[in-house]
Amino acid sequence: MGRLTSSPLSPSTTITTAAAAMGPSTLDLFILTFNCAKNLINVAAFGAHLHAGFTQNAAAGLLPDLVVFSLQEVAPLSYSFIGSYFLNPYYARFGEALNLAATRVLDDASGPRQGGQGSTPYTLVRAKNVGMTAILLFARDPAAVERIEEAECGFGAADMGNKGAVGLRVTWSDRGPQQQQQQGENALELAKTAELTFVATHLAAMEWNLKKRNANWRTIVSGLTFANPKEILSDVAFPGNPSGPTPDMTGNGEANLRIMEDASVDSSEAEEEASQPLLHDDAHSNHYHVDLKPEHHTTLQDLSIYKQTSHLFVAGDLNYRISTTTPPPGSAFPSFDAASKNYFPAFLPRDQLTQERLAGRAFHGMSEAPITFGPTYKYDVLNDAEGATNEAAVRGGAKPNGVPEVPWRFASHRWPGWCDRVLFLDLPEWASGRSSDKKAITVRAYDSFPVLRSSDHRPVFLRVDVPIVGPETMRPPTPEEGDEGSTTASLKSADPRVTIPVPVDVHAWERRAAARNREILVGWSAFFFSTAEGALIMATILALTVGGWWWLRGW
Repeated sequence: MGRLTSSPLSPSTTITTAAAAMGPSTLDLFILTFNCAKNLINVAAFGAHLHAGFTQNAAAGLLPDLVVFSLQEVAPLSYSFIGSYFLNPYYARFGEALNLAATRVLDDASGPRQGGQGSTPYTLVRAKNVGMTAILLFARDPAAVERIEEAECGFGAADMGNKGAVGLRVTWSDRGPQQQQQQGENALELAKTAELTFVATHLAAMEWNLKKRNANWRTIVSGLTFANPKEILSDVAFPGNPSGPTPDMTGNGEANLRIMEDASVDSSEAEEEASQPLLHDDAHSNHYHVDLKPEHHTTLQDLSIYKQTSHLFVAGDLNYRISTTTPPPGSAFPSFDAASKNYFPAFLPRDQLTQERLAGRAFHGMSEAPITFGPTYKYDVLNDAEGATNEAAVRGGAKPNGVPEVPWRFASHRWPGWCDRVLFLDLPEWASGRSSDKKAITVRAYDSFPVLRSSDHRPVFLRVDVPIVGPETMRPPTPEEGDEGSTTASLKSADPRVTIPVPVDVHAWERRAAARNREILVGWSAFFFSTAEGALIMATILALTVGGWWWLRGW
């Protein structure tokens, strides 16, 4: 096998090979996902690879407007469950690495800034976590971010956040100071805004958990809402028990009940019916067990990740593999050697995520740029070159992006796979129909970092140009809109912005609040009994208690 580096992008893909300075009608967005393996990152190494990512298919000195980090296993469970105070040191290192990389990009284009003058290129606008999954939002111009909404859901043990999803929805405007300077006197007249929804998530692990990963996705669609549905629709009396277990989210409605209750149904028929795509016209007809007006359904959908007027990006350790079983001894693993019969592209047709997405069972309506990089999981990081897959590169002193090559080999008990992904919901057909030019998200780069010493995953990043289009352009057509509205019926079965794939869970906020209380209890328990700091605090309390008892006894 050859040494592992960031793969060159194929010229046959939709990825642009050069980019000019962006105009006010597009947003330059960079999204990165990384499973941190509960470790602090090496700022210098991460920053060096991030710098290489920024300069890939980009003009000199051109930095993204927004940078989003989706982080899984961001810190040990105890720190993650307790909250932000313990997570701040982990977040800070990503901010340091980002500004280190960005400053180098600017310096490469215009020369070093004298005396370190000037503020850091990026500002952390918002950090949010659900358990061990976090999302960080950085902006070049914080004033361009006009509004931020948050959402979270857990689907780990007892709905806690050892696995889960966290979301940010932002309104980005081109009327910020930097954009106004570019646009001149007509800045306010030309100002445009766009909504962007970002989801960071960590789905169920293990090869055999394919259906559970799909169920996790359905929980995200139904439960990751940016406001409490029961508060927004306070005039509707929703029945149900919010303290009960998380409801089934298969999306098959009465079909599931019929399968479970009718023992005469053939098992193969049941399996086929339950595996059908989730989008269908009557999927939500009786879900809420209460009469809802059409505007109520629209309100509920707009609380979800599939808000009709918002862009959507999902990034995370999605954990989809290339097999439903562990590899038997002697299995052929993907190779990074283009001359090998096991060159990694040959394994991509086995990718579960692509199969499930195209079959309509997960990530409904979403797109992914062509994958030109090798598997991102699972790597055994070695102490030296002996026995490493990239032994020759390590011994030869290779330094991808200026960082010494990390010796590695694939873990023998897991199939290598593309677990770490970034997907997006492209603009709908009707958005282009309402504009004189064809509007679509343009991919500049979709690639991965080399192996880092701190994790068994490789980071993956996506850089795109996002058209800035307002709600009036993004909103689905209505029958009253003439020929454009005549396509509405067909769109209902194709675009999740018209009919949400899974009905919104109106009780999710109450269950999340209960799960959060459990997280705090588990987090502090783990802190005191499994960390050095907690043990020191317990020992100090014990010593003070014993000392106080002896002092009182002598008194």
